[in-house]
Amino acid sequence: MPLLEEGSVPRDCTRTVPVVIIGNGPSGICLSYLLSGYTPYLDPMAVHPNPILFRKLQEAKQLPITEQDLEFLCEGLEGRSGNPVAVLFDTLLHPNADLGFEFPSVLQWRMEKKRHIPHLVLGKATPGGAWHAMEGSMLTISLGIWMELPGVNYRDLTSGKRRSVSNDRATPDEISSYYKNYVKLMGLQKNFVDNTYVTSVQKLHRSHEKSLGNEKNTVNGQLNGVKNGFDFCNKNGTENGQNGFSNELQNGMGNSSRSGDIREEDEDKRGKERVRESTGVSQGLSQGLWEVRGYQQLQGDTHVPLSLFAENVVLATGASDSPARLGVEGEDLPYVFHSVRDLGVAVSCHGKLGSSSDPVLVVGAGLSAADAVLCALNHRVSVLHAFRKCADDLGLIFKQLPKTLYPEYHRVYHMMCSQVYSASPVANPIAPSPSLSPDYTSFPEHCVLSFQPDMHCVMRGSNGVLRVFKVSMVLVLIGTYPNLFFLKEQGQYLGLDPSRPIFCRQNPIDINPYTFECNTESGLFAMGPLVGDNFVRFLKGGALGIASCLRKRLKQRIEKNRKLITEEEGCGGRGREGSGGGGGGFV
Repeated sequence: MPLLEEGSVPRDCTRTVPVVIIGNGPSGICLSYLLSGYTPYLDPMAVHPNPILFRKLQEAKQLPITEQDLEFLCEGLEGRSGNPVAVLFDTLLHPNADLGFEFPSVLQWRMEKKRHIPHLVLGKATPGGAWHAMEGSMLTISLGIWMELPGVNYRDLTSGKRRSVSNDRATPDEISSYYKNYVKLMGLQKNFVDNTYVTSVQKLHRSHEKSLGNEKNTVNGQLNGVKNGFDFCNKNGTENGQNGFSNELQNGMGNSSRSGDIREEDEDKRGKERVRESTGVSQGLSQGLWEVRGYQQLQGDTHVPLSLFAENVVLATGASDSPARLGVEGEDLPYVFHSVRDLGVAVSCHGKLGSSSDPVLVVGAGLSAADAVLCALNHRVSVLHAFRKCADDLGLIFKQLPKTLYPEYHRVYHMMCSQVYSASPVANPIAPSPSLSPDYTSFPEHCVLSFQPDMHCVMRGSNGVLRVFKVSMVLVLIGTYPNLFFLKEQGQYLGLDPSRPIFCRQNPIDINPYTFECNTESGLFAMGPLVGDNFVRFLKGGALGIASCLRKRLKQRIEKNRKLITEEEGCGGRGREGSGGGGGGFV
C-alpha cells in the first residue's frame, strides 16, 4: 500500500508533546526511562573506585545526577567513547568495567513523578529496535550485563534461558526479548507507539511569542496563545493507552486550550495551577516547535496517519537502516545481498545453499562480514572473502578484541591471514583455480569491479590482475548508514562535515557533548550510533545528557514563571477587572 499523502493528515488530529523520540531501540527506551521520572542518585552505601569522581559525587549527594554539573563530573574521565557523558554514565553503572571488574553500580534509582516529562517514543516495530532484525545465531560483542538498561538486571530476565556460555555474551534473541520485557516491567508502555513510520520532521518558523503567547500576557492570554498558535487534539488519545500523555498534560493543557475567558476567581486560580504544572512543562522546554508526520501501520495494510507538534525531537534511530553499497555494476542483481540475515534465510531453506553449492562471496572486513563467514562455514558452505585492507592492517577490528572473549572472530582473522589466495596470474581467469581452499579463501587488498547476470563476480587485486569466480550468493557487508530521509537534506547539514552523509564513525551528528543537542538546530537532539556511540554500554549516556538538559531547562523556566506570577499578583487584582480579564498571573 502506498504511503498516505501528507496533505491527507487531518488538521484537527494533531497534538503537542514536549518530547518526541524517533526510534525505540535501547537509546529510546533508556531515555523514556529517565523522562518517566526514574531519577539517579548516588547510593549512600556505595563507594566509587575513582576517588576524584567519588569526592565530586559526595559534594552534591542530595541532588540527582541529572541536576548536577555533568561537565564538572566528566573532567578527567577516560573511556572507550568519544562522548564524555557516555563515559561518565558508564562508570557510574559499571565501575572499572574496562579493567575486567564487575563492581555494582553506585547509583540508586528513585521514581519521582514530579520529574516526569511527557513524551512519545515512535518505533517501526516493537521496543528493541534493530535487535529484532539481527541474525539469531550470532553472539553480541559486548557482555550481556553491558547490554542491560538501568533498573533491571539482565541476568534476572535471562537466567532461565542461558546457554553454557562462559563469557556471558548473548544472542540477539535474548537481547531483543530483554528490551521488550524491560518496557513492560518499568511501566513505559504508555509512552511507546509501535509500528510507526516517520515521514517528515520540519521545524515551524513561528515566533515563540506567537505560538505560545507573550510572557507578559495574562493566564487566559497564555492559554489562548497556545491554542491559536498550535491546536491540541480535543479527542482522547490513541486506544490501549498508547497516547504518551500524562493526565496532567491532558487535563491541564488539553482543557486549558479549550477554555474560553477565565472570569471566575476560582477558575482563575485553577488555571494558574494548571499552567504552572502543564504549560510550564511545555513552555519550559520549548525552543520553537517541530512538526512530526508519518503513519502507524495496523493489522494488514491499514495505515493510520500521524501528525504531532513537538517542542523537542530526539533522533534515536540507530545507524543500520541503509547498508553501504559498493556502487558497482550488477549490485542490484537478485543474488547480491547486504545483510547477514539474508544468508541465514538462505541456509535455512532446505537445498538452497549447502556443501555442493558454489561458494558464497563475502565482501568486507568488519564484524558483520566475520559473522557471515561463520554462518556459512557452520552450514558447510564454502566462502570467498574479499576485502580492501591488508590482512595485517592495524585498523582491523579483530586486533582490538581479546582472544579469550572472542575466539570465533579470531578464528576468522586467522583464516584471513593464513588461507590467502595465492595463484599466479593465468591467461583465463575464469578457469577453476586449485588455490581455492575447500572451505574458505581470503582475498586481501581486492576490490569488486562487477557482478554479472550469470552469477560471476569480477575482482581486481592490488597487482591489477583481474579474477573472476562463479558464486551462489554475494554478501556486501561494508557498513551501514542511518536513513534520515525525513529531515531536510537527509539530515546531512547536522553532521560534523555538512558536505558528507551522516556516518557514525567518520561523520557523526555534531552535538553539544554534554546536552546532546544538535549544534545547528535548537530543540533537536541525537544519541546512540548517530553521535558515534555504537555500543549499548555507552549510548545510555545520551539519555542522561538529554534528560539532564531538559530537566534543567524546565526548572529554570518554572522558576522564572513563578517570579513573574508573584510580581503580577503583587500589583493587586484590579488589573483583571479593569482590563476584561487581561491582568491575571503570568506563565
